[in-house]
Amino acid sequence: MPRIVGVDIPNDKPVWIALTYIHGIGKFQARRILKEAGIQEGLRANKLTEDEVSKINQLIDRDHIVEGQLRRQISQHITRLKEIGCYRGLRHRRGLPVRGQHTQSNARTRKGKRKTVAGKKGVKEMRG
Repeated sequence: MPRIVGVDIPNDKPVWIALTYIHGIGKFQARRILKEAGIQEGLRANKLTEDEVSKINQLIDRDHIVEGQLRRQISQHITRLKEIGCYRGLRHRRGLPVRGQHTQSNARTRKGKRKTVAGKKGVKEMRG
């Protein structure tokens, strides 16, 4: 398994798909990196030479923020939003959707499992 930027990428997949296993690199960026490095997209990851792997590593290190550094940066941005008390920060703090989605019938992923709230009990009439 080739190791690119400290991540083991799968052997049996084309290189451009294997690169998407790195956090912070999507399909578009993967193809752009390979084009810049002069490597064919369809080539399988296990067919990469050491020279090609090092070239990909250099390009990623030079131009992209990936993996742990990217995760840290995202969490810092969220912390900043919470601290300044903006709307998005409040939504993050409350665990609700941040990007304007409706919450009345959806948003179960963000809100978690349903918490049933007991309804009001009606007053029973006494018959005499």
